[in-house]
Amino acid sequence: MNKLLPAILAATMAASSAQAAIAVRDDDGQTVTLARPAQRVISMAPHVTELLFAAGGGNRIVGAVDYSDYPEAAKAIPRIGSNREVDLERIIALKPDLIVIWRHGSSERQIDMLRKLNIPMYHSEPKKLDAIPDNVANMGKLLGTEATANAAAQGLRQQLAGLRARYAGRPVVRTFYQVWDKPLYTLNGAHIVSDALKVCGGENIFASQSVTAPVVSIEAVVQADPEAVFSTAEKEQGGAAMWRQYPNMKATRQGNLFTIDGHLVNRAGPRMIQGTVSLCEFLEQARQRRRN
Repeated sequence: MNKLLPAILAATMAASSAQAAIAVRDDDGQTVTLARPAQRVISMAPHVTELLFAAGGGNRIVGAVDYSDYPEAAKAIPRIGSNREVDLERIIALKPDLIVIWRHGSSERQIDMLRKLNIPMYHSEPKKLDAIPDNVANMGKLLGTEATANAAAQGLRQQLAGLRARYAGRPVVRTFYQVWDKPLYTLNGAHIVSDALKVCGGENIFASQSVTAPVVSIEAVVQADPEAVFSTAEKEQGGAAMWRQYPNMKATRQGNLFTIDGHLVNRAGPRMIQGTVSLCEFLEQARQRRRN
């Protein structure tokens, strides 16, 4: 029996270690495994920072990219660069045990560099509203803050369920969503903004575009004749007001040129549910303005 004891103890320890490991699947379909809850996290996108705070891990973020400005406490987090360029030496010095990444047009080179550090990476890129609470819950698992994260995730799911119930079956409003005006950027049907519009009974007129953020012409928008136009409140762009010079377009004719807070709809974080509420309210105004 004494000879068997070391083997039994080893097997028990191995089993305990296996049980202690944390494994979640990220938005890229990859399994992220940690031996223990993450204590030092790098956030590679503003929406990621918001998700981490919602999951109860704001005090675990040791570095974040520019524009990570919500909640207020996020402004004090040390910066490790921007979406375009990160300071690899700075990241190494911060000794993270988890990096939460976001893929975008100029991210691949950065991500390739980060992979060489052999630090676990979780890819966060919600493409549907339901994926936002899922991300919060997953981050709670990775951080060991499940109680806070699961409560936050459940609250978001309830808000979404309420919106879907309220706007189910509402008449469709054909919509143009303007990301920027020079050049004129919009979003296709695969983007999470289109999912938000769909919850409200909105239809993205450029949903069929193959590129996620295509450049379109003014002529194409006017020809499509949307019933509503949304633009985000950015000081550097003309916004929805630019469409007033096209009085024959239905959205202009019926006064449906809406401006919405870009932080609420362009970031796939918890506040996007609040942004969806605003989208739905504006689209309901458009329905009320219909003329026989």
